[in-house]
Order: sequence, then structure tokens, then C-alpha cells
Amino acid sequence: MHRIAHIIWHRLTGLMPGELDANEVLWLISPHQQSPLLARRRAMVIVNRVRLFAFLFAVLTPLWSIVDYVVFPFPLWFFLAGMRLVAAAAFATLVICYKPSGNLLNAYRAMALLFAIPTVFYVVSHQVLTSFELTGMSAAIGAGYAFLPFVLLAGLSIFPLTFLENLAFVAPMLLAQLLAQILSWGQLNWPSFAGAFWLMALIAGVANLAGMSQLAFMVALVRQAIRDPLTGVHSRRSAEEILELYGGVANRADAPLAVAFIDLDHFKSINDRHGHDEGDKALRRAAKAISESMRRGDILTRWGGEEFLLIMPNTRLTEARAALERLTGQGLGRRPDGTLLTASVGIAERVDDHTSHWEELIEIADRRMYTAKHAGRNRIVIGDAVDGATDGAGSAPQPA
Repeated sequence: MHRIAHIIWHRLTGLMPGELDANEVLWLISPHQQSPLLARRRAMVIVNRVRLFAFLFAVLTPLWSIVDYVVFPFPLWFFLAGMRLVAAAAFATLVICYKPSGNLLNAYRAMALLFAIPTVFYVVSHQVLTSFELTGMSAAIGAGYAFLPFVLLAGLSIFPLTFLENLAFVAPMLLAQLLAQILSWGQLNWPSFAGAFWLMALIAGVANLAGMSQLAFMVALVRQAIRDPLTGVHSRRSAEEILELYGGVANRADAPLAVAFIDLDHFKSINDRHGHDEGDKALRRAAKAISESMRRGDILTRWGGEEFLLIMPNTRLTEARAALERLTGQGLGRRPDGTLLTASVGIAERVDDHTSHWEELIEIADRRMYTAKHAGRNRIVIGDAVDGATDGAGSAPQPA
């Protein structure tokens, strides 16, 4: 059984060669363990599409009352028109009140409200329509109301959702369809209901695949956008987005947040003496060495040139220093001449350094990194004074 499951999984991942890594394929199933940047951008896309969907419904829902007025008796038209106005007002409120914030839970709430409004409208209108004896064109238009759940399920396809998220939104709509039929039990046509329910399940499955395909495309795009093409670590732009996200969380929870500026020592001499290709190799080796030694949950970014920034959530200053001493203790790979590649490091932390702005945190860490360089390089500085430096293990500083 395990072998069969492995073969099936291999076939599924083979459908998207070169697009997703093995761990990223799991992101299509569940939102757990997705990167914060992906979750943030996905949340913004979802809310924007919710607002677009809601705007269209806010305009089209009351306009359909014109058709109802032509074909339905006045009491039925009056009741349905009132419901349409209430639904249109709810859709308009959704457009006005919900703005993209990058919060995935907020995006879930927006989607839930978007689909709850027409679902409630469908259940109530279905009950009202079945209480009237409609014939001819009135019966045909009335039957059209039964297609609203199909439209809603198809609408899920425009959202980049995981498999489990899609199921969570599909289930209430299928249950609403069952509820509407149960409430009109005496007039239930079982063959017609079974066929319609099967079609709804089929549309839900197609919408699920469409949503997962959108998510897969988004994962690939986000990865390309946030990664430094040379080293494979996060880019500076993504680092700023991560710091804004983590900084806001740390400020609200009054939690520690440390950053470490890592500048490779005498890197210019590698380019000058051995060429830029060797310099690029040294950068890749350093990024690999840091990535393999850093703690789980830390985020490494290339800030620019030979500078790296290590973001360390929930980490106090002394803890960050201990982690960096271990990380840089054996050097960061080798230089072209075989000697160890060392780094000057400056560390800052939100609580210990009394700042709530990540930009100021970066400035403090940058200043301390320069203090480390002026104090002789190959060391870590956690205070503004030179005597706060901690010598890192490794080879002696290389000549400029």
C-alpha cells in the first residue's frame, strides 16, 4: 500500500515538473506550513477577488428584479425584490468594509460572508417559490433560481485555495442544497435532486482543481519573486516584507525579534584577485553554510553585495549572539586560496534595543556590523561600544 501511495504521489508531482518542489506540493493540500509571504500575498489576492465578486453581485442582483417584475405575480415579486435589495446592500457593505490586509483569517471571513449571502438568499427564495403555483414563463424563470448554487460553486474557481480550504467552503453550500430540499420534502423529486446534486459535486471538484492550479502558479511566482537568483536565499525586497509582517506580530505580542547583519570579510579581494565567478561561488558557499547551520524558523536574506541579513523571530539578544557564534564559529566556507571565509556581524533586537520599528532595527544592526569591521573583523558585536565585540572563531583576518 505504501508503495502504491508513493507511485501515485510521484505521478501527481510529475504533472508539474520544474514548477514546485516536493514540500511545496504539500502546500496545495493544506495552508499549514506555507511561507508567511505566500500566505500574505494569497490573502490579498483572495480579498481583492471577493470584493470584485461582491461588486458584480451588488450591481446584478437588484437589476434582475426587472425580469421578476415581468414574469412573477406582484406579491412574489415584491418579496423577492426586498430580498434582492437586502442582498445587494450586504454585497456593497462587503466591498466597502473589507480591504486587503494580508491576513489569511480575514480573507477567510470575507469569503465566508461572500458565499453566505447568496446561499441564504437561495434557501429562502427556494421556499417562497415552491409555495406559488407557477406556470409558463414564470415557472421557467423560477426554475432558474435553482441554478444559483451551481454559479456559487463555479465561482470558487477564481480563488487560489488549497484542497482542504476548498472543501471547507464547498461543504456549507452542499448542505444548504440539502436543507432547501428537506424543507420542501413533500414536493421533492428524487431523480431530479440526485442528478442536480451529482452535478454540483462535479462542479465543486472542477473548481477545486482550478483553485489548486491557481495556487500552484502563485507558489511558483512568489518563489521566483522572493528569492535571490544567485544564492537562492530570500531577496532584500522579500526581507523587507517579512520584517514588516514579523515586526507587526512582535509589536502586538510584545515579543522579541532579532536581526543579524552578516558582512563577509575582505570579499572585494576575492573579486579583485580571482574574478567575479569565484566571488559568486564564495557567496553561494556562504549562503549554504549559514542556511545549513541556522535554527529552524530563522530566515536568511541577501541584503546586497556580500551582505546577508538573518531574521530571528522570538529571539533575545543573548540568544541571537549564541546562535551566531555557533553559526560563524567554523567559518562560512572557503576562500579560493583555501583559507576560511569569515564575517563581521552586528546584532540588534527589538526589546533589548527599545525599538518598535524594523527599519531602526536594521540601522542598529548595520551600525554594529561596521563596529565589528573597525574592531578587526571576524567578530560579533551586540553593543555600540567596541568592547562589546565577541571574537568569532576561525582564521585570522585576511589582509585587504
